[in-house]
Amino acid sequence: MFRKSIRQKIIGIAAGLIILAVITSLLSMVLANRVGHLLDELTTKYIPAYGHLARVNIKSLERSIALRRMMGARMMEAAPDQASYTEQLKRFQNLDADVAREAAAARQLINAIVDDPSTPSDNAALGRLDARIEATATDLRRRVNEESARVIQRLDARDFPDAARMMTGIDQLRDEFNDRIDSIRADMLGQVQASAATVIGEQRHAIAISGAVTAIASVLGFVFAMLVGTGITRPVLRLLEGTREVEAGRLDQPISITTRDEIGQLSAAFNRMVERLRQNQRIRETFGRYIDPRVAEGLLDQPALAAADGQRRTMTVMFCDMKGFTRLSEGVTPQGLVKIMNLYLSTMSEPIHAHHGIIDKYIGDAIMAYWGPPFVDEAQQADLACLAAVEMVGRIAGLRKALPELLGVRTIPAECDLRIGIATGEALVGSIGSAFMMNYTVMGATVNLASRLEGANKLYGSRCLISQATAEAGAAVIEVREIDSIVVLGQTQAQTVFEIMGAKGRLTPEQELLRDRYGEGLAAYRAQRWDEALAGFAATLEVVPGDGPSLALVARIEGLKQNPPPADWDGAWRLERK
Repeated sequence: MFRKSIRQKIIGIAAGLIILAVITSLLSMVLANRVGHLLDELTTKYIPAYGHLARVNIKSLERSIALRRMMGARMMEAAPDQASYTEQLKRFQNLDADVAREAAAARQLINAIVDDPSTPSDNAALGRLDARIEATATDLRRRVNEESARVIQRLDARDFPDAARMMTGIDQLRDEFNDRIDSIRADMLGQVQASAATVIGEQRHAIAISGAVTAIASVLGFVFAMLVGTGITRPVLRLLEGTREVEAGRLDQPISITTRDEIGQLSAAFNRMVERLRQNQRIRETFGRYIDPRVAEGLLDQPALAAADGQRRTMTVMFCDMKGFTRLSEGVTPQGLVKIMNLYLSTMSEPIHAHHGIIDKYIGDAIMAYWGPPFVDEAQQADLACLAAVEMVGRIAGLRKALPELLGVRTIPAECDLRIGIATGEALVGSIGSAFMMNYTVMGATVNLASRLEGANKLYGSRCLISQATAEAGAAVIEVREIDSIVVLGQTQAQTVFEIMGAKGRLTPEQELLRDRYGEGLAAYRAQRWDEALAGFAATLEVVPGDGPSLALVARIEGLKQNPPPADWDGAWRLERK
């Protein structure tokens, strides 16, 4: 019942608007047809008739010029130019026929205007113009032709003085002919202008009528639509407002249902949908607090991410650990330790999020994060990871200052610091776990290498060690120095490791000198030139006293001098612990 009523209302609105549109279109077509008819008469009769009269003037002048050229050809003293005379005579005769033809064409168009009763032309004035054209084109032209024939006879008889005298009379007749034609043209121009004014007036009249009819039809259609559609639009507007509330993220405002028709049913379905969205939002919020929100969104919105089959992709993995955490945890209360951990993890997680990294998990005071498809482009992952590491190192000073304030003490038991390891390479990516619990994570040698590099900072007294692949991929955004070649625990291949010194182009002169001196010492070390290597690292320590990698290699060289490496030593140092 209600469905039929709504359909009838909509069909009624559409039918009424269609009828009004058809009436308006028909009236506009009638008015436009009349304007077109008048415009057609103006362009195909009035203006061409005026053009024919203008060409009568031109042809008459050209006849006079041809006659004078005939006289010039006959009166040449040396020898008459008979060829030129004959050519001009033929042109003279042809131009007379052209004058007659143009005058006849003008009269024909004027008579066609007079004979058309459907246009508001001034038939009396046009009839007078026709009569004047006839008189001028017959009587006066005949007189001009007779005088011109006598001049030609005198020229043929070589009676040049008499021919010249007669030319004066012909000029007077020609001037009279042209004056009459000019007068006729002026009157014809007046008729053209009157016709153009009629067309413009009719066009304005048609526009005014069409506008008035369109306005009336629009008002009637609007009133009709408002009367019929109010009962439909009011619940629709409530539904629209509810949709906007949902779009803005406000899911606690269900819409009221006042009808039992299709819109009422739609409103009820909308409320059920909002309730389902509210439940999903709670799931997402809860889910997103335990794993990275992008992973949570992906697992909910893209079922392919939740598939058990992993994929091998090039990824960049970071491990971050808090130096001095064990000693720090021994000197504070459990509540204080929780505050420290929350502050530390929040402070170090922000740069990772800001650089589009995915935090895989928190392992005590350690952070595991990764970059790569489908979350970032493969070409950008190393850049983003290295920039995140630079910002994390830059936040250490602020963290050290904030911790005592957080605990309400002057000092804390141990000075906190940071150790970061980053590696880039192939890894297994996907949902990994059991039938009871799954985890979307990364696994493989690259992950192990990043973890070992984080631990290797203990050996070298450094903050951020990265693999060679990471250093090469991030060369556009960071400055590094080569630290050593190592074989980490669990692997057999030597890895060249680098330390991030800062963002690209922002090293101080001391840092640049440190990198150069350290590189010299490292080259001598690998060549087993122990004294030269010690001298190089000593120079490094003069630039930056307490440089961890230099101190580590100095201590190692002292041991190697006592126990030289085997002959096939490749310069790589094997780490015996994590």
